[in-house]
Amino acid sequence: MRPVRGMKITVKRNGPYLVEGSVPIARQTIVVDNAGNSVEWKQGQELESKTTYALCRCGQSAEKPFCDGSHTTVGFDGTETASHDSYRTQATEQVGPTLILTDAQALCAFARFCDVGGQVWNLVEREGSEAEQLTTREAGLCPAGRLVAWDRKTRNALEPDLDPSIGIVEDPAEGVAGPIWVRGGIPVTGADGQIYEVRNRITLCRCGASDNKPFCDASHASIDSRD
Repeated sequence: MRPVRGMKITVKRNGPYLVEGSVPIARQTIVVDNAGNSVEWKQGQELESKTTYALCRCGQSAEKPFCDGSHTTVGFDGTETASHDSYRTQATEQVGPTLILTDAQALCAFARFCDVGGQVWNLVEREGSEAEQLTTREAGLCPAGRLVAWDRKTRNALEPDLDPSIGIVEDPAEGVAGPIWVRGGIPVTGADGQIYEVRNRITLCRCGASDNKPFCDASHASIDSRD
């Protein structure tokens, strides 16, 4: 994906994410059905998006999601450990009748949209338009881009149309604060100056506990991260 012009995110060494280009930012809540399944996103409060702002990466700020300098007092180790390999290199491929599902498990952000209707990994194997639509929908709702549905005939990715923006994920069903959801091809540059693959959707860790920094690995759920 081509990077959007005029916007960028830079990972500061053992510090916050520096966001430049007046990137819109709002809270995004995972909505569940009566059975507890994640079914849709609901946009909440729009936050002030200055030309440049810093987002907390250590999980200790008193002004979340924004940085208040706590990383310096807590001795935050923000060493990046994520691979710079492309998504397709990291992902496995599952071929169904009409769709291909790719899955890079290391990027999982535990949003759980993949569980509805018998799980996306089973749905992609089924015949019929209903299974095809569900597979495409569930893969597209994955904020981290762990899952991507592809048209088997054209080999085109069936990506949702996402405007360049940032979502601060809230997960009330689990009672935790989720990751930073970066959308629409905003480039992310590591502290070493190397740009990660530009994608339509990724999730960045904001609890400080991920073992796949700067990306979320669902650690916020296991440590009970809160705002």
